[in-house]
Amino acid sequence: MKAILLLGGFGTRLRPLTNDTPKQMLPVCGRPMIEWVCDHLARHGVSGVVLSLGYRAEAFTAAYPCGRIGQLSYEIAVEPEPRGTAGAVRFAAEAGAVTGTFLVLNGDVLTDLDVRVLTSVHETSGAEATIALQSVDDPTPYGLVVTDQSGRVLSFSEKPESPSASAAVPEGGRPTVNAGTYVLTSRVLDRIAPGRPVSIEREIFPQVVADGALAALVSDAYWLDTGTPQQYLAANLDILEGRRPNARVVDGSAARSAVIHPDARIGMAVIGRECEVGPDAVVQRSVLADGCRIEADAVVVDSVLGPGAVVGAAAVLTGYSVIGAGELVPPGARLHGVRQPAA
Repeated sequence: MKAILLLGGFGTRLRPLTNDTPKQMLPVCGRPMIEWVCDHLARHGVSGVVLSLGYRAEAFTAAYPCGRIGQLSYEIAVEPEPRGTAGAVRFAAEAGAVTGTFLVLNGDVLTDLDVRVLTSVHETSGAEATIALQSVDDPTPYGLVVTDQSGRVLSFSEKPESPSASAAVPEGGRPTVNAGTYVLTSRVLDRIAPGRPVSIEREIFPQVVADGALAALVSDAYWLDTGTPQQYLAANLDILEGRRPNARVVDGSAARSAVIHPDARIGMAVIGRECEVGPDAVVQRSVLADGCRIEADAVVVDSVLGPGAVVGAAAVLTGYSVIGAGELVPPGARLHGVRQPAA
C-alpha cells in the first residue's frame, strides 16, 4: 500500500525555526522529522510514499536526492498553489498514480499507531474512508469526532470553537479527535472538486459522514501533533525519556562532537553536532541544533535553539523561548517565552 504525506504547510506556529526550513525537516533527536515518519511506515508494510509538497519543496529533494527516505522510495507532488488538504490529496494521488486504497498522513504528526490494524478495520467495515482517532481532554485544537459502538462516525466537527462541543460525547467518555491518519479509497477522490482549494476535514469528511460511509478506530498509541514549540520540544524529550520505546536514538556522533565544559550542568536535552557549552552553563529540557554556543553561566531551560544560535554569558532563556538560526542572545539578557527574531 502507498501513503501520501501532507507536507505543504508553512509551519507558522514554529517560526522562526521554519523561516527557512519546512517543519517536517526539523530534527527530532538529530534526525529530520520526516525520517521518523517514514521509518514508522516502512515497519508497517507501506511500500512507498508520495510527498505532497508546497513550501520549500526543494529542501526535501536536496536532502534525499536518491529518491529514498530510509527504506521507502518516494515521489513528489509539488502544488503550484495551495489547494487545501483534500485538494492536496487529489493532486498527489494523480501525480503519483495512486489508486484503490491508500493511506494519507499529516506529516507533522508523530505516532506509533499500527497502520496495519487501521487498514484491517477499514477492510472489514466496508467504509469509504477510515480515520484514526485519539482521546484527548480538550478537542478544540483538533477535529472532534463522535462514533457509535460499531466505530461508524456519527459527526465530524473540525476544530470546534469551544470545549462545550464535547457535549456530544457519550457520558463518561473522553472526546476523540481526528489523529491525522486516514485510509481512503478512490471514491473519496471522486468527491474532491478540482480547480479550487478543498478541505478534507471541513468539506469531504462531513459529506462521507452524511452518507454513513466514514469508519474510525480509536487508538491509545503514542500520538503527538508537533505544530508548536511546546509540542516540538516534547517530541524530542519523549524519545529521550523513553515514552516512545520503538523510537530509539542509536547515533551518538552528535554528542561526541559537542564540547561541553566539565562544570556545565546538562539535564534532559538534545545537544546537536559541534555545539559548545561553557563553564557553569545550564541546559535542561531543551533542544540545541547543530553549532550552537552556550557561554559561561548562561541558562537554557524549556527552550529551542536553531542552528548556530549563540546564548551570551549569564543570559537566561525559559518559557519555551525559540531562537532562530544564527541569532545572538546578548550577555545577561533574560528571555521568557520569546521568539528571536519575532515570528
